[in-house]
Amino acid sequence: MGISGGHDAVVIGSGAGGAAAAWRLCAHGLRVLVLEAGPAFDPARDYPQDRPGWELRGFPERPGSRAVVSYGDLGQLDPADADLGSWSRAGFPWRLPAGAPRPPSGRGYSHVLGVGGSTLHFVGEQHRLHPDAFRLFSLTGKGADWPIAYDDLEPYYTIAEEMQLVAGAGAAPGRWRSRGFAQSAHPLGPGARAVVAAGRRLGQDWQVNPRATLSAPDAGRPACNYCGQCARGCPLGDKGSVEVTFLRVAAATGRLDLVSDATVTRLHAGPDGRITHLDAIVDGQGESIETPLVVLAAGAVQTPRLLLLSADADHPQGIANSSGEVGRNFMETLSWQTTGLVAGLSGSHLGLPDDAICWDMAAPGRVPGHAGGFVLKHTTVETGLNGPIAYATRLVAGFGASLKTALRARFGSALSVGAVGQLIPDEQARVGLDPGLRDAHGLPAARIESVLTAESRALLREMAGAVRTLLAEAGAEPVEETGSRDAFAAPHVLGTARMGGDAGRSVVGPDARAHDHPNLWIADASIFPTSGAVNRRASRSWRWPSAPPMRSPAT
Repeated sequence: MGISGGHDAVVIGSGAGGAAAAWRLCAHGLRVLVLEAGPAFDPARDYPQDRPGWELRGFPERPGSRAVVSYGDLGQLDPADADLGSWSRAGFPWRLPAGAPRPPSGRGYSHVLGVGGSTLHFVGEQHRLHPDAFRLFSLTGKGADWPIAYDDLEPYYTIAEEMQLVAGAGAAPGRWRSRGFAQSAHPLGPGARAVVAAGRRLGQDWQVNPRATLSAPDAGRPACNYCGQCARGCPLGDKGSVEVTFLRVAAATGRLDLVSDATVTRLHAGPDGRITHLDAIVDGQGESIETPLVVLAAGAVQTPRLLLLSADADHPQGIANSSGEVGRNFMETLSWQTTGLVAGLSGSHLGLPDDAICWDMAAPGRVPGHAGGFVLKHTTVETGLNGPIAYATRLVAGFGASLKTALRARFGSALSVGAVGQLIPDEQARVGLDPGLRDAHGLPAARIESVLTAESRALLREMAGAVRTLLAEAGAEPVEETGSRDAFAAPHVLGTARMGGDAGRSVVGPDARAHDHPNLWIADASIFPTSGAVNRRASRSWRWPSAPPMRSPAT
């Protein structure tokens, strides 16, 4: 397949950042080519949540939908952290020996290659960073400051939330809003109501979690049916993943060309630093594509990989890497989760994943002795405890008739609380090129290294303590615990092409434009200087004089 020329911009990647950038460019009259390395998914075919065996299926792995990655140093399991070891009462051998290497989890680097990227299997949380998160170094002496502030980003949060029709109720603490939410908040499920009640008895402020999931029909899409299967893929289209929001609206302009199964393998820069063309493999054939403007949005692992793969005689460290910062400052997801069974609780398998959230400890300095903070969330449905198989394999011990009896008595009584914490980037965490492993095209795979520092492990202990205290207040006895100490997991990864005002210490400037290349922008989480202890969804890649008119995906 030959790709016709005449495009004003090429966007590499169709996930959250790439889709938003493509929509914004199309809305301003540019003809845009989006190149997506993965396939297009068909909800009716690929997300069969209404068929037998649904609980045994995770998000589908279509051919080409998972990147090839390798893992370097992920750290060792310190005997001093034995109290943070994962375990399950049902008897799984999750306790790893002290001194063993920290392995990647079964999910590992779990991002999706496909039209819509990882928004296809995200649960729909739509958060904003706390204003103090943009000044982490100034406030704590740790991490880095952003070259922009919350006030700069707030209008773009609003645009993204209105495009995705985010449902919520009131601003999160400290995060002012110029407009209310596009839709009314979703109701809390039975498990969330139990967690919220316990949290309030402890003096905590719990709120309904803002979500890019429709609470009422809109834009030609139905309201959520509360099946709780968001992470397995949404067959109805009520979840605001970008293929049914930003990309649909961009396509309606008639100025979007989207090519799936198209892997970009190299960027080429001219003598003036401008990116002149790129190499791609489409349908097994090599293509050379000229472009006056490039937006790179391949994620915090594949974006640095492509920049490093593009090294040449004029750019021996890779494209956009005169600072040497490409691939550095990698941040994984610092997380903890505890599950218990609560006598008298029923129906905890019902409702949306992550439907309730507590921000009390989320801002810098809120946890005494720590630079970063953490959020608490109700996670019973998110952790997959919405069917009997999960109970039988993870929570309830036994065999045969005794197991069946226990399942009948305990199903719907599980309660899970999770915490996501701020990971301070350090020199040990990075993404590079593997010297031996190759992908299907013969190119070096990305190699991830991510060691939990003493600071991260100390915050993890605070997170575990807060979760255990809350569950005890709710009447739950822990039967399962999992956390970052035992395994690397990366549902949210950030930081490998840092944004900053100093070109010698960052990859892109405040407008997400590469310091080294005037027509290259990066529009994904790789540019984030800090994590902020929340899930990140909004992007501020484009600063046009005025926002284009909002358009419904139905038009």
